[in-house]
Amino acid sequence: MKKPTFRPYLFPTLALAIVGWVGLYLLITLTLPTLLPRWAFFFLATLALSGTALPIVYFFHRRFAAELPPASVITRQSLWVGAYGATLAWLQLGKVVNLSTIVGLALGLIAIESIIRVREKSQWTPPEIEND
Repeated sequence: MKKPTFRPYLFPTLALAIVGWVGLYLLITLTLPTLLPRWAFFFLATLALSGTALPIVYFFHRRFAAELPPASVITRQSLWVGAYGATLAWLQLGKVVNLSTIVGLALGLIAIESIIRVREKSQWTPPEIEND
């Protein structure tokens, strides 16, 4: 059985990563940390981390899963990585990040994703068999 290639994910990966990392570089080097650039930082950090995590999530699924999940699952899981990183950066502004916060937030997001995956699998319907 031939597994799907990474080709459909290539453009979104490059777009998210390039826009995110180049935007972060320009934002950090050319602006002052006022209100709008701070929110732009979190947005661009989410894009950059999601674009960087997308191929990693894909290859983890390709290596360890029996069958590759739909593209929406891989995209959603890479967005979780981006949201996790941006949330940790936001919490660092208030100096409330410690090891228990890092682990607790990660476990919470893993639990949410697990519940979503269980719900998706419970709604599975068998493929229709053609009657000859």
